[in-house]
Amino acid sequence: MKFGKKYREAVKKYDGKKVYSIEDAVGVLKQVASAKFVESVDIAVRLGVDPKKADQAVRGTVSLPHGIGKQVRVLVVAKSPKDQEAKDAGADYAGFEEYLEKIKGGWTDVDVIVATPDVMVELGKLGKVLGPRGLMPNPKSGTVTVDVATAVKEVKAGKIEFRVDKAGVVHTTIGKINFESEKLVENIKAFLATIVKLKPTTAKGQYIKSIYVSSTMSPSVQVDRAVVQI
Repeated sequence: MKFGKKYREAVKKYDGKKVYSIEDAVGVLKQVASAKFVESVDIAVRLGVDPKKADQAVRGTVSLPHGIGKQVRVLVVAKSPKDQEAKDAGADYAGFEEYLEKIKGGWTDVDVIVATPDVMVELGKLGKVLGPRGLMPNPKSGTVTVDVATAVKEVKAGKIEFRVDKAGVVHTTIGKINFESEKLVENIKAFLATIVKLKPTTAKGQYIKSIYVSSTMSPSVQVDRAVVQI
């Protein structure tokens, strides 16, 4: 694989074989970030689980203390008067039949969809459109609820959803490179603490196998697994 000049220069600025504390890893990312735009900061955690087993398919949500630095677009699929409650809480879009029709037509220009339980039968029929994009509401993530106002406010404030992929890796964005270092550290710690809490009782051996952080255009930096105390 060929890498660009900036990437090759970034690799020279730190020891790629070393494992770092969270604080030092964030410091490295700050040092090597060189894009002309504000890069996102991502985290990838490889877990010792078998995602094919339902009881080991780690998924959940976490409210990051400082959000992810992105304006999250929220659609609430609900009937009256819940749709108005959602709008009052800050939802970008809210309604029922008109949005079902838009989604049927291929519209998915949102980041999160929240729905009330009574509309899930109809919304569930759109699984082929929403599923591949990770937009289907789910009770476990708090996006199927009668309390749409609270759900909207939590998502807008920095609540993110994550799930382990087929390779056993949980990958998500945890902020922007222009965040203060302390805020990135706190977001990472909050995310890792949630991952630890979700450890399946049936998972054997080492649970956290590796942790890497990176920015959009940077090489990855390995974080010491000892920070999660498991």
